[in-house]
Amino acid sequence: MTPTIDQLIAEELGVGAHQVTAAVGLLDSGSTVPFIARYRKEATGALDDAQLRALEERLRYLRELAERRTAILESIRGQGKLDDELEARINAADSKARLEDIYLPYKPKRRTKAQIAREAGLEPLAEGLLDDPGQDPQEAAAAFVDPDREVADVKAALDGARAILVERFAEDADLTGVLRERLWEKGRLGSAVREGKEEAGAKFADYFDFSEPLTKLPSHRVLAMYRGEKEEVLTLTLEPEEPPAANADGTTPRSTYENAIAHRFGIVDRGRPGDRWLQDTVRWAWRTRILVRLDIDVRMRLWQQAEDEGVNVFAANLRDLLLAAPAGSRSTLGLDPGLRTGVKVAVTDATGKVVATDTIFPHAPRHAWDASLAALARLCAAHDVELVAIGNGTASRETDKLAADLLRLHPELGLTKVMVSEAGASVYSASAYASEELPDLDVSLRGAASIARRLQDPLAELVKIDPKSIGVGQYQHDLAEAKLSRSLDAVVEDCVNGVGVDVNTASVPLLTRVSGVTSTLARNIVSHRDANGPFRSRDALRSVPRLGPKAFEQCAGFLRVPGGDDPLDTSAVHPEAYPVVRRILDRVGTDLPTLIGNKAVLSEVRPEEFVDDTFGLPTVTDILSELEKPGRDPRPAFTTATFKEGVEKLSDLEQGMVLEGVVTNVAAFGAFVDVGVHQDGLVHVSALSDKFVEDPREVVKPGDIVKVKVQDVDIPRKRISLTMRLDDAAPAPGGREERGGRGGDRRRGGGNGERGGAPKADGGRRGGGGGGRGQNNRSAPAPQGAMAEALRRAGLGK
Repeated sequence: MTPTIDQLIAEELGVGAHQVTAAVGLLDSGSTVPFIARYRKEATGALDDAQLRALEERLRYLRELAERRTAILESIRGQGKLDDELEARINAADSKARLEDIYLPYKPKRRTKAQIAREAGLEPLAEGLLDDPGQDPQEAAAAFVDPDREVADVKAALDGARAILVERFAEDADLTGVLRERLWEKGRLGSAVREGKEEAGAKFADYFDFSEPLTKLPSHRVLAMYRGEKEEVLTLTLEPEEPPAANADGTTPRSTYENAIAHRFGIVDRGRPGDRWLQDTVRWAWRTRILVRLDIDVRMRLWQQAEDEGVNVFAANLRDLLLAAPAGSRSTLGLDPGLRTGVKVAVTDATGKVVATDTIFPHAPRHAWDASLAALARLCAAHDVELVAIGNGTASRETDKLAADLLRLHPELGLTKVMVSEAGASVYSASAYASEELPDLDVSLRGAASIARRLQDPLAELVKIDPKSIGVGQYQHDLAEAKLSRSLDAVVEDCVNGVGVDVNTASVPLLTRVSGVTSTLARNIVSHRDANGPFRSRDALRSVPRLGPKAFEQCAGFLRVPGGDDPLDTSAVHPEAYPVVRRILDRVGTDLPTLIGNKAVLSEVRPEEFVDDTFGLPTVTDILSELEKPGRDPRPAFTTATFKEGVEKLSDLEQGMVLEGVVTNVAAFGAFVDVGVHQDGLVHVSALSDKFVEDPREVVKPGDIVKVKVQDVDIPRKRISLTMRLDDAAPAPGGREERGGRGGDRRRGGGNGERGGAPKADGGRRGGGGGGRGQNNRSAPAPQGAMAEALRRAGLGK
């Protein structure tokens, strides 16, 4: 019996079929992943958001597969060629590739050479030579010469017979599947520079003479090689296997693929008259039909895997960026650096409201340094500024020095300066929403305001920008638009709902990311808030136009009402579960304000005593945890690194120096760390810990403050090799990504390091080598800005 889609997904995820069925039903009814993960644990058996996202993606694929299967069955049935065996094979196909392999012989196509040969009556010749290689092909073919049927001579007859057999070999679904997997496991992808492209394509120099097994190619290399091919710098070649040594007589032996084809159709060289012709037919089928098709299939599979990984990298980086520590409700001075056009200045108060703006010209050509310092000092004093947020774009190093002088000359202000990524700020500044939100500000000044707000609350500010514009992905512009958007939107949705949203301060873009809230509904919420004042309760949301029962169910638990009529409205407890809280209050004999945060009392409550037909143990347990710390923010506390005095540029670094730094990016091959010298250093995965580390994210994440030791400094190439193994006595070898490695270039014996993860081809505006250009001097990078900055430095950003 063919398993159902739910059963297939359950087996793949390692969960019960009933869990999948429940989740699918909820998704189909319009429930969101955050809602299901948080508030329907009993139904799904507590599937988490990661499992539900995987389920959702797999459900989409399998439903598309089912639709294609139905279409194929109808097509073959319409041809009158569908029998029980073929239908069973089609129903058993577990992938789109397998389904298309089976369908290929029945797929309507233009007249092929094989079809023309069959129409000319040459199929008996092909069958005869395959069944009885004892026949002499020339003699057998002579009987089929017929000028009236366009078979002019023996050669034409044999060519037609060969075309028939080649098509048969190429359209054997089982054989094709075996050969495809063999090619995937044994094949290599090679690349070479095109003639005359050495200088123009220097950014792809690592791939001018390169070859690596398909199964060992990391995603960033695949994307880099495909980009090089697209830009007509590289020629890519799929190498099925190492070429076999020539026979003693100088002839080329059959490849393992040709042997597999021959074995499948019982073709053996025993010296019979037809054996050589059949052997040549096998070779012709492999080289002209099967390999050509499999080359496309395997390259597409390689691309899809690299693309999936690229999407995953972008999604993981975006998640880290959105969930970075917020500086919180602190008055902030935002600086959007510039040279000729000046540095744009915006001050935001503790709520993020813009209270002052200015433009200063400390740099060339005006050099109004002292006047700029005076203007900044006045603004900071007038508005009790605590933080200075510096954008990391053009002139950021010079502006960082200006901020350093401000801190040095005015210690009484108690300022802390932080470098903030401005990726996507220009997109926000020119957006329709920015015009609506900050109508009185010039476009250039909106960027400074956004930079300040990003430091205060990165999540609330970054949701105003299309995730793709934030620029924390590798080769993001090469990735499928729909796939990337779907993944990034899911990340934003999960992050926003995981943190929760203050319904009385949230912007329309932020509300739009809340479970069950559409853009129209978000505007209605804000309009209702503006017209009627702040919401006093969650229940008051029901009066918002078009916010019906389903939308309320989906969004209520994620919207917070601080200072409202009911303390529970500040928590993540869903209104539907308030009766459970009332029962708990009755049992412990206290009121809600006394119970909330009272760990001693809550620890005495037995959750199983409050389980009923509607709310199971997972929900009750969640309720008790939420009552202990209502509305807690899952994001880490805001911290900054203390960079070493006197270490401000690459030449200041010395081997063996121990420094404090901020992790700016985590890649498969290690972590980038900003130690305050305008250049990120690389801690290779092997130098992250004394223990074996398979995934660097197990050890560090962006925003972490770590101690590192300088292992090596390559000033000409702007590379810094660091280690977190502080007891290491000798420099780590190389600092390159694979370090001679795991299936590197067989011709050059190298590991083909990626120089920070990708060549400059991927938008590394200011250099892709060695992790790229740093921005920060003595300022501590904000965790939310660090990720985008490191990726941009490394050439991985947009």
